[in-house]
Amino acid sequence: MSRRWVDPAPFEGARPRLPWWVLVPGKAKWPAAVVVLAWLVVVGVVRLVLVVVRYPVATLTPALSAWCWWRFGLSPLVLALLSLVAGLTIWAGWDRGSFVRHGWLRLLTEWRRATVYVPRWRSVMRLAELAKRDRGREYRPRLRRVRSEGWRDRVRVRMVPAQSPEVWELRREELAHAFGALSCRVRVVRPRVVELDFVHSDPLARPVPVPAFPGEVDLKRVTVGVTETGRPWRLRLLGSQVLIVGVPGAGKGSVLWSLVWQLAPSVRDGLVRLMGIDPKGGMELGQCPDAFDRVVYDNGPEAVALLEEIATEVKERATRYRGVRRLWARSTGEPFTILVVDELADLIAYQPDRQLRERAQRAIQTITSQGRAPGYAVVGLVQDPRKEVVSFRHLFTTRVALRLDEPGQVDMVLGDGVRQRGAAAHEIGENTPGVAWTKQDGQREPERARAFHVTDADLVELGGFLAGGTVHAFPERSDGSAGAAA
Repeated sequence: MSRRWVDPAPFEGARPRLPWWVLVPGKAKWPAAVVVLAWLVVVGVVRLVLVVVRYPVATLTPALSAWCWWRFGLSPLVLALLSLVAGLTIWAGWDRGSFVRHGWLRLLTEWRRATVYVPRWRSVMRLAELAKRDRGREYRPRLRRVRSEGWRDRVRVRMVPAQSPEVWELRREELAHAFGALSCRVRVVRPRVVELDFVHSDPLARPVPVPAFPGEVDLKRVTVGVTETGRPWRLRLLGSQVLIVGVPGAGKGSVLWSLVWQLAPSVRDGLVRLMGIDPKGGMELGQCPDAFDRVVYDNGPEAVALLEEIATEVKERATRYRGVRRLWARSTGEPFTILVVDELADLIAYQPDRQLRERAQRAIQTITSQGRAPGYAVVGLVQDPRKEVVSFRHLFTTRVALRLDEPGQVDMVLGDGVRQRGAAAHEIGENTPGVAWTKQDGQREPERARAFHVTDADLVELGGFLAGGTVHAFPERSDGSAGAAA
């Protein structure tokens, strides 16, 4: 039997820690106390200033009211408050937009920050596992700026060290439910700073009527609708290829005819030439055939011949531009050509004739890959975005995702990781046709928008506008020949 002694209860307590002022020498305690007091005063003043900056209405209004009461009495205070109410009423009636933007939303911002985000922030960050602990110290994301826009709250957050935006993207649904929002989106502002969009309502719930025909058409910024922030939704055609994806009834026709409507003045003057293929027998493009220079209503040999003809034009025009210019311009004397293909899959995937299908694929790939510089753009509409259907969708630099069937299709159309940042195209309602998420190459954040609502009466007006147009006289090209309008 061993006689070695063993401690039955080893000490496992934490090492005692003494307050820092106990270790300060006696003669240095008074100067240290003065420094600490000054530091506390500075911190208190800074925090008071921050409170006033974050809640100017809630802090300055009571303070000024109390000062007015103490300085002038109760009657002048009541008169001042009545004058303030009258002034706000006149402001709201005179310029409601300015009143909502600078008055009501400012008050709503303070209210939601004080009653929603500040009280719940600490507990939500801990329960969502966005706060971290290291060596007994808690690192918690800091709530920075809150801006309420009525339909959404923009909450700016400073992340903890060694944290990536992808962590926040995975917690979108938890954050939305925690703060009482319909959805949450994550946007990167700068390194270590993200902005959370807590959406409370849909500003695109109502249809958007078409505007008047534009006076001048900019092919780099063609307005086809409005974004959820109220700005124009613009598509780039010059130097771009456009792919529009959506299930039946999602509003692909709204985007298409909004685009044609905005191009109508240039089409009428011959500056833009529209070519169309509609395998559905003209159910879509046949609504306004006057907009197209040529249109084919099937997916057979005639449609394939048109594709190959345009592909040949692309190569010929590129040969003429060699050594002269790098991108099409109006001064070339040749029209900008837009090929519209409705139900693109009927040409390149569902065509039973293998030879026609392969010819169509080669022609469209030539146009999309080589047509950017010579002034050719493809606007393709399709229902199924799978790789087996559109194997060359990477050649479309601008992509529009309307209502989709499956969550995985969102990343197929807009790019990997876009759905995690909030682009929920698969959640678009059936009662809002034309609502879409759009994204261009080189743009990290997608944009939500709604196309104009083009009615049958608008198409009749569009046809009349185009039928009464005049032919534009192009300037002479560099080779000496005169340009001809379509």
